[in-house]
Amino acid sequence: MALKRVFLLRSVAPRVAALSTKPQAQEQPPASPEAIRGCGAAKAVRPPVPDVDFTNTQEAYRSRRSWELVRNLLVLRLCASPVLLAHHEQLFQVARKLLGQRMFERLMKMTFYGHFVAGEDQESIRPLIRHNKAFGVGFILDYGVEEDLSPEEAERKEMESCTSEAERDGSGANKREKQYQVHPAFGDRRDGVISARTYFYANEAKCDNYMENLLQCIEASGGASDGGFSAIKLTALGRPQFLLQFSDVLTRWRRFFHQMAAEQGQAGRAAVDTKLEVAVLQDSIAKMGIASRAEIEGWFTPETLGVSGTVDLLDWNSLIDSRTRLSRHLVVPNVQTGQLEPLLSRFTEEEEQQMKRMLQRMDVLAKKAKEAGVRLMIDAEQSYFQPAISRLTLEMQRRFNVDKPFIFNTFQCYLKDAYDNVTLDMELARREGWCFGAKLVRGAYMAQERDRAVEIGYEDPINPTYEATNAMYHRCLNYVLEELKHSTKAEVMVASHNEDTVHFTLCRMKEIGLHPADGQVCFGQLLGMCDQISFPLGQAGFPVYKYVPYGPVMEVLPYLSRRALENSSIMKGAQRERQLLWQELCRRLRTGSLFHHPA
Repeated sequence: MALKRVFLLRSVAPRVAALSTKPQAQEQPPASPEAIRGCGAAKAVRPPVPDVDFTNTQEAYRSRRSWELVRNLLVLRLCASPVLLAHHEQLFQVARKLLGQRMFERLMKMTFYGHFVAGEDQESIRPLIRHNKAFGVGFILDYGVEEDLSPEEAERKEMESCTSEAERDGSGANKREKQYQVHPAFGDRRDGVISARTYFYANEAKCDNYMENLLQCIEASGGASDGGFSAIKLTALGRPQFLLQFSDVLTRWRRFFHQMAAEQGQAGRAAVDTKLEVAVLQDSIAKMGIASRAEIEGWFTPETLGVSGTVDLLDWNSLIDSRTRLSRHLVVPNVQTGQLEPLLSRFTEEEEQQMKRMLQRMDVLAKKAKEAGVRLMIDAEQSYFQPAISRLTLEMQRRFNVDKPFIFNTFQCYLKDAYDNVTLDMELARREGWCFGAKLVRGAYMAQERDRAVEIGYEDPINPTYEATNAMYHRCLNYVLEELKHSTKAEVMVASHNEDTVHFTLCRMKEIGLHPADGQVCFGQLLGMCDQISFPLGQAGFPVYKYVPYGPVMEVLPYLSRRALENSSIMKGAQRERQLLWQELCRRLRTGSLFHHPA
């Protein structure tokens, strides 16, 4: 069974980490609780967190020439026009025909491309990176090139790459839950998504080519400046069928735990606080006929679970490690039929090879990033891929986040289970002694996720309202900030264009005593958006990063289209930004500083 190999990757490829929840560090002498919880030395006393003023336009735009402010104002104003946005792709095509390729590219560089994209290649992006760094703003480098596919081509590729050979030829039924089955109505994953890149699997050579581009991106990050990030999407590194099937396994196993918890009267508790009585759990599993009583007792030993007599979700996840005898009994009850069904599906030899190569590509990128001193930001994706993406990211964190966070996972706070995901990962890092690294976002796929859940017929994974998502974001953020007091090498990126969220973070940092000089809390925004937040933070000494895409003009047009649409979707923030830009231009005109030169 191919997915079983995911839990023991040493047998897959020598360069890839073993996917187990049992830390290798357990073989070493145990560290003290203080050392594990702190993951570093005690924090020195710091002066108060500095105040940041997001209304001071002179400071916010000190790094920009006046012509850049005019361009920014023009681009944001065009992004606010519903008529232009509705026909922007056709307008791009007409302009390209009328002006010719060369003049069209020059026009784009003077407007949308120049506003949202850093440059065409590794050399051309360096001046912008150095300039922003001089004003306290770092970078998350991202190769922004995507295929410009028609909806029909995208749907065809998605259906082929998310369906197993057994499902296609009819020799095997699709036993995945509805959420983890591909559906033609949502084959084009770009539909309804305005703030995330989308990749479609074509073949293994295409994945290798994308990996090479990422390796160059990591090199560029390391060469451009110290302390940078590179962003990657795991759907670009291999066949998404594997992510779907692995996500199905992880979700069903977790749901099984919560079913057992409900039987023990613990329904509704936060995942990190739910603990099952081992004796009662053994009885329940024995009644299901999964294995003999003697075998079941062998799974729950002090060596694997400690001596507490209880099992929490982290212990439960460790039971599907291939080093435990339970792995060959991986069955769970089907909620609809009540029958026991195997968790793992069989892969063909070719499908197994594709899975192995995906894991190998991840390993190559992580090693390269560590060598270059560049941190890797693993982007979040659709909820039906995300359990697998998060688990694979966690395995990389175990290997590479030993002394400090090199691998950052992304948590989408519009998901109903976001708090459980954050708290469990942070608790696992504390137990095992590696350094937690996370980026908190609200999420990029809300409309698509809601429509898909309704159409296919499963529970909507998204919080019911925008207000509920804000509350979830602040709840997750508050938990992480509180934990940072005890984990001095853990780090979090507050990736938000919401000024209220940034204010909330600054207030909590003051209350808790987290200082920007410690570098534990950083902020992130997209290039070309919310400079009035990014630059005042950077100039006040807070670590802040711009998400910096680069690539040839014609190949990043899909990215530019989404940036335009995203600005229109957050009208309140964009309108405030336009007001501040206009205010600063008027100030410079009044004071005779229209020819301001950043220094």
